[in-house]
Amino acid sequence: MKQDLDRVFAALGDPTRRTILAMLLEDDMAVTDVAAPFQMSLAAISKHLVILSRAGLISQEKRGRVKWCKLEPLAMKDASIWMEGFGQFEAVNLDAFERFLHTELTDPEV
Repeated sequence: MKQDLDRVFAALGDPTRRTILAMLLEDDMAVTDVAAPFQMSLAAISKHLVILSRAGLISQEKRGRVKWCKLEPLAMKDASIWMEGFGQFEAVNLDAFERFLHTELTDPEV
């Protein structure tokens, strides 16, 4: 499971790949349509798609002469379960923490 999580998080670590996943939330897309909004070559987009495929986040299927991409949302299930384990901690209010530190570090009585 660790290797699968590593692949998923590595794939999600790139903003281009996250954008591609968001685009595929709407519907399956042809590779050329996936590439259209980006200012990079089709070969560069294809490399991103390979990484997403290896992580199991998308699947690709050839329909006629067109290659289509499909989101595989269940691939994020293990990652989601892993991250939920950290939900037991309360979120830190950084503004309150900063005020506390400022008070503690500037208080002349200390």
